[in-house]
Amino acid sequence: MIKFQKLGIVSVLIGFLCAFMAVSLKRLTEHYEEILFHKASSNWIFFLVFPVFGLSVIYFLRQHLFKKKENKGIKEIFESTGSRTKKLPVYKIPSHFFNGLLTVAFGGSTGIEVSTVVASAAIGSVAQQKENVFKRHKTELICAGIAAGITALFCSPIAGVLFAFEVISKKVTKTFALTTSLSVAVAYGFILLLDEKPLFEVSVTNWHLYAFPYFLLLGVLAGINSVYLTKSVIYIKSKFGQIEKHSTKILIGSAIISLSLLVLPQLYGEGYHAIKDLFSNSDSVVLTTSFVLTMSGVLLLKPIITSVTLASGGDGGVFAPSMFIGAFLGLLMASLLNTYFDADVIPLNFMIIGMAAMLSASIHAPFTALFLICGLINNYTLFLPILAVCLVSKTTAQLLYPYTVYSYQPKTVS
Repeated sequence: MIKFQKLGIVSVLIGFLCAFMAVSLKRLTEHYEEILFHKASSNWIFFLVFPVFGLSVIYFLRQHLFKKKENKGIKEIFESTGSRTKKLPVYKIPSHFFNGLLTVAFGGSTGIEVSTVVASAAIGSVAQQKENVFKRHKTELICAGIAAGITALFCSPIAGVLFAFEVISKKVTKTFALTTSLSVAVAYGFILLLDEKPLFEVSVTNWHLYAFPYFLLLGVLAGINSVYLTKSVIYIKSKFGQIEKHSTKILIGSAIISLSLLVLPQLYGEGYHAIKDLFSNSDSVVLTTSFVLTMSGVLLLKPIITSVTLASGGDGGVFAPSMFIGAFLGLLMASLLNTYFDADVIPLNFMIIGMAAMLSASIHAPFTALFLICGLINNYTLFLPILAVCLVSKTTAQLLYPYTVYSYQPKTVS
């Protein structure tokens, strides 16, 4: 009982700290990204300046503050939970916080979700190191931190618990149930206290049964696109890994990012600003040549720019890029169906389902994607089609390529 009491107390503390950190990072990123994107939209020269500046500052911080250690994302968590000796050091908290903020605010085409996850995991790991009684429960306390961070970021406690289970722990114990439920409860209470709003304010009222086959097709397409995203990240990271000078990586990476932003400003940062614009105008979209070219350009370039951002030193992962690609894919498909097949489907529904399908396929976690997207829009009308499509997209992705960005291990030459 004493052990469980101590675990309960530390879980509450982890929940509060992770929620506070996640909300702070989200609000700071939104604030500075909006300001800097507006500046760049008014003067194109900033599209050239911001990426190289952001990546250079990140490299400077890594060299002089963060022990010259590169951030490996969620793989760092797997290394820690899979070893008795490896720990997530305390400097990983500010490292991922500031590097994630700088990457997205200055135009890096990724999101803060993975930065939040690893920083939250580090909070749990540091707490585990403080008491001998916690040494056997490293994974559970790390998962408690992750679940709290995801809860605060997406306003979805169920998504927080499911992500910790589906992606990190993959098993449920009494300790896991205790620590994650307490940390998530505290995190959710904290965001309710702050009156945090859902990221996307949309009105979903209904969906039609005749659209179900189209939803399933969207799931297959999302699975294929997720494999393109995963392979892009793996391939481009391996190529950048062969470049010895970090200054060369920064120059090449920022040049590619800048040129892409000049062509498609929608690729700036997380891209949530572009998704919100699409949500508000989805019903009035007209299928023109320029619209198709823009949508196709986004679907083709986003995985490449995300990969380049991460490979050249940016901090982040595939959460936000997956949702971004899914929204554009869903809108493009709905527009094609309505124009050429008189399908009379609802574009907004396809965007939301596309976001969930891409996320599910990219991280192989359908239930996390389901509750996370429903939490993002604060609406469960599309629960059943999202569930079906998430399972289809994950299965498609696994059949085409069994790895995610997080589970892939490069082959070592013996």
